[in-house]
Amino acid sequence: MIILVINAGSSSLKYQLFNMAGAIVMARGSIERIGETKGVLTHHICMPGQGKKIVKEQKVKDHNRGMHLVANLIIDPDTGVIDNIKNIDAIGHRVVQGGETFGSAVLINDRVKQAIIDNSPLAPLHNPPNLVGIMAAEKLFPKIPNIAVFDTEFHQSIPQKAFLYALPYEYYSKLKVRKYGFHGTSHKYVSRKAAKLMEKDIDKTNLITIHLGNGCSVTAIEKGKCIDTSMGMTPLAGIMMGTRTGDIDPAIIGYLMEQTGKTIKELDIVLNQKSGLLGICGMNDMRDIHEKIDAGHTKAALAVEMFCYQVKKYIGAYAAVLGHIDAIVFTAGVGENDPIIRAKTCENLSFLGIWISPEKNNQKTSKPFYLHSEDSQVQVWVVPTNEELQIAKDVQKLLK
Repeated sequence: MIILVINAGSSSLKYQLFNMAGAIVMARGSIERIGETKGVLTHHICMPGQGKKIVKEQKVKDHNRGMHLVANLIIDPDTGVIDNIKNIDAIGHRVVQGGETFGSAVLINDRVKQAIIDNSPLAPLHNPPNLVGIMAAEKLFPKIPNIAVFDTEFHQSIPQKAFLYALPYEYYSKLKVRKYGFHGTSHKYVSRKAAKLMEKDIDKTNLITIHLGNGCSVTAIEKGKCIDTSMGMTPLAGIMMGTRTGDIDPAIIGYLMEQTGKTIKELDIVLNQKSGLLGICGMNDMRDIHEKIDAGHTKAALAVEMFCYQVKKYIGAYAAVLGHIDAIVFTAGVGENDPIIRAKTCENLSFLGIWISPEKNNQKTSKPFYLHSEDSQVQVWVVPTNEELQIAKDVQKLLK
C-alpha cells in the first residue's frame, strides 16, 4: 500500500510518500513560501541506492499549484519514485484540531470538511490551511481517498477531571473551552515504539512521553491511553517552549494590559512568539543557548534551569497520576539530541526509581536508545518521533 502524507501550513506544504510494506519512505519534501515572490522547493528521493536531493527556488502561486508540483515530482523520470499517480492508494492529511468531533482518523467527506471549519476557532492558524491542502488534493486526486488524522485524536481519552477547567461549566458546554492537547501523533508514535523496544504490551504499559522541540509537551499514558497532557485548549499551555510562555497566572494578562496599554492581540503575540526561552535569554535555539552558557551568559543558564525544572515538575505530577511508571521517553529535536537537557531533567529523580547512565546518555545516534543505568527501576528512552509515519499507519488501519 502506497500512502502520501500531506501537512499543509498557511504558506507551506510538506509531504512524504510511504510504501507501507516495510514502512519505507520513498520520497519526502516541502514547498515553502507559497504565495510569495520566491518559493523554495525541496525534494528528497529516499529509495535505497537512489538518494538524491533537489532544491530550487520557484514561485508557487497557491496550494493547488503546490500539490501539482508534488504530483509531478513523485512521477517525473528524474525525480520520481512511482510510475503513475494512480499507484497512490490513499492520502493522509494532518489536521491540528478535531475538537470533540473526531476520536480517530476519518475518511474525508463534506461533513468532515464542515467539522474542520467548525473547529477552526480553536485552531485559527492551523485548521484553515489544513483544509486548503485537503481541497487541493481532492481536485488533483479525485479518485483517491483522502483521510484526516487529527493531532488531538490521541488525547480524546483524557477524562473530564483532567480536561475541564474550573470555569463556569457553560463555557465548556456552550463554547467547548477545555484541554485538547497537541503533538498527539508524536506521543502516539513514540509510546508504541517504546513499548515495542521494551518488549512490553502497550496495553499494559505506563509511560511519560516528553516531546521537546521548539514546541514542547509532556503526556501521561496509562495502559496505552493518554490520561493527561501538558498543552491545553491551545498549544500555549504547559512547559515553557522556544517562544511560548507555557503555564502562567491568567491574571498577568489583565495586569499587563493595564500597565503597558497593549491589546489582547498584541499580548497574544508576546505570549506565543516573544516568550519562553527567547523571552528569558534572547534565543530560542537550544544549541545557541548552550554556546552562550559556555561563554558565561547567565540568562542563558537561567533559561535552561527554568526549562528543565518545569519538565521535571510535570514528570513528578504525572508519576503521581499514573501511580507506576514503566518508562519515560524523550523525543523531538531537543529531546532526541540534547544530552544536557536530558541529564538535568532526570537529576534527583531517584525517589521515583530513575537513574541514568552518563555514558549512555551522551551517545550520538539517530536510532532509538536507552539511557537508564542497570539499577534504574524505570527505563529511560530516546525515541526519534515520526509523525508522518504514524499518520500513514492510521490511514492504513482505517482502509483495512
